[in-house]
Amino acid sequence: MMHWHVARTHVHAESKARSNLVRQGFEVYLPLCRRIRTHARRREAVQRPLFPGYLFVGFDIENTRWRAIFSTIGVASLICNGEVPSRVPDGIVESIRAAETDGFFDFTTAVARLKPGDSVRVASGPFAGLIGRLHSSVSRNRVRVLLEILGRQSPTELDMSEVDPV
Repeated sequence: MMHWHVARTHVHAESKARSNLVRQGFEVYLPLCRRIRTHARRREAVQRPLFPGYLFVGFDIENTRWRAIFSTIGVASLICNGEVPSRVPDGIVESIRAAETDGFFDFTTAVARLKPGDSVRVASGPFAGLIGRLHSSVSRNRVRVLLEILGRQSPTELDMSEVDPV
């Protein structure tokens, strides 16, 4: 009977490991999420692994030559308990798949769903780490946040990529 196990991949090699494991006949699941990437003043939605550096591999430990996973290009190791691969508890992978299908891991719209009065954390810039209250949208990419600075609420304009919902 097939069970899910976890493989650790080399840095940024999840897709390479996935394709090489599939080529060897393993069932592989790499959960993905959508995030906003900001580079050179451009923002774009990109898909990234939900668990960077890890992916799920399904196989029957009794009837599969699973040790081939250790020498697969892109795979660093298989998470084991001693000499035996550790099993992921039943239902976990199915729950993650269902959540991914329902769009639960789409983090591109989290800020867009915020309403005035919601709490936000400043993710970057000189105010990184401060928690404030969303006051209003200034433009499509900018928001006004009320931050407590020096004992008083100060309105601060920030790029949407600089705030995270709390």
